[in-house]
Amino acid sequence: MKTREDKIYNFFGHLVMVVLTLLAVVPILLMFISSLTDNDALVKNGYSFFPEKWSVYAYEWIFASNSATILRAYGISIVLTVLGTVLSLLITMCLAYGLSKKELPGRGVLTFLVFFTMLFNGGLVPTYINYTNVFHIKDTFWGLLVPGLLMNAFNVLLMKSYFVTGVPGEIMEAAYIDGADEFKIMWKIAIPLSKPIIATVAMFAAIAYWNDWNNGYIYLVKRTDLFSIQNLLNRLMQSIQALTQNTSGLSQAGEGLAKIPSSTVRMAMAAIGILPIMVIYPFIQKNFVKGITLGGVKG
Repeated sequence: MKTREDKIYNFFGHLVMVVLTLLAVVPILLMFISSLTDNDALVKNGYSFFPEKWSVYAYEWIFASNSATILRAYGISIVLTVLGTVLSLLITMCLAYGLSKKELPGRGVLTFLVFFTMLFNGGLVPTYINYTNVFHIKDTFWGLLVPGLLMNAFNVLLMKSYFVTGVPGEIMEAAYIDGADEFKIMWKIAIPLSKPIIATVAMFAAIAYWNDWNNGYIYLVKRTDLFSIQNLLNRLMQSIQALTQNTSGLSQAGEGLAKIPSSTVRMAMAAIGILPIMVIYPFIQKNFVKGITLGGVKG
């Protein structure tokens, strides 16, 4: 039976979680409502949960003027996210499984080298020179896939901890006795028992690839047809800002600019970019929580 102190603790615990949830959900809700608000009403009255006038013109303007480009960018983002997530998982699992073995020679040094990359990197200019002059990924699809996102040190250490704490050593020892090698043990025992952390790392990698715009901004100079959805939306936003700043003295251009929902289109672009992640997340939330809880234990 719960004591009075337990009830008070649970009440304040739930209260804190409700507040944190609202802090996360309310801005997203306001973003979607603002994207469905009439642009003139938004400019006049500001952001509101109860707009004076509703409108889907921002979405109509985006898809009417860029429908083919947006569909292609969505396709590139989907291919990039799926391929990048699969490759990231394969590399992360193999390295994390190796680091989880206490008998691995040089395990401490290798773990430190992985951890070191969380603190320091080579810098933007040396990285750019290396990728463009040595690996020649400039203006190619590999420019979106390879730089900095194929493997993340945090994901490696998270999965390594899960292998240590979440996979029973007795089962692995039994497999050794039955004659299984390390490769078979990893694929037949460790990975099937690690679905929560795999789902967690997969989500981290997928979000990183889906939301990334920096690689396309840096490495795609001429091949704008390879833009992901984030790069395309960023380019559209820059174009609208440029029109706003450079057409104030031209009446004809000003009339055309007046038809652009410059305020609501920002919210619509954000909604287009975030919607796929919001749709997928509820299906893996259970594994995500479990993977973070067990993978966060030091091993």
